[in-house]
Amino acid sequence: MQYLHTMVRVSDLDASLRFYCDLLGLKEVRRKENDKGRFTLVFLAAPEDESRSAELKAPELELTYNWDPEEYTGGRNFGHLAYRVDDIYALCEKLQNAGVTINRPPRDGHMAFVRSPDGISVELLQKGDPLPAREPWASMENTGSW
Repeated sequence: MQYLHTMVRVSDLDASLRFYCDLLGLKEVRRKENDKGRFTLVFLAAPEDESRSAELKAPELELTYNWDPEEYTGGRNFGHLAYRVDDIYALCEKLQNAGVTINRPPRDGHMAFVRSPDGISVELLQKGDPLPAREPWASMENTGSW
């Protein structure tokens, strides 16, 4: 058995690509347009997974954009996406500066949660050992659900 991808439906492809690619740092590795089915599939990979994605088509995040508007609720129902990051504080600062709410701040220097534009919960985990506690994160309260 091999893990291939996680699929999430998105309501605004541009906003989702900005979040996942421009802010989180994932890379678009391929795209499929289906005129008959009226949908677009965009496959993303973490930078350290790009070569495996090219070879194996895995591990990836599949964004599914249906051209006919639908309302998606309960994005957290499936759980969350998780990514290991080089510097959790720097990424959280970048996300926050771009207007993303840090739902569970990295108070412990190890773990944080944010949400995509469609309400998908995304867990960020510090690579290696936790970073030393640092403000403003150490005293920041949770915001919303994660």
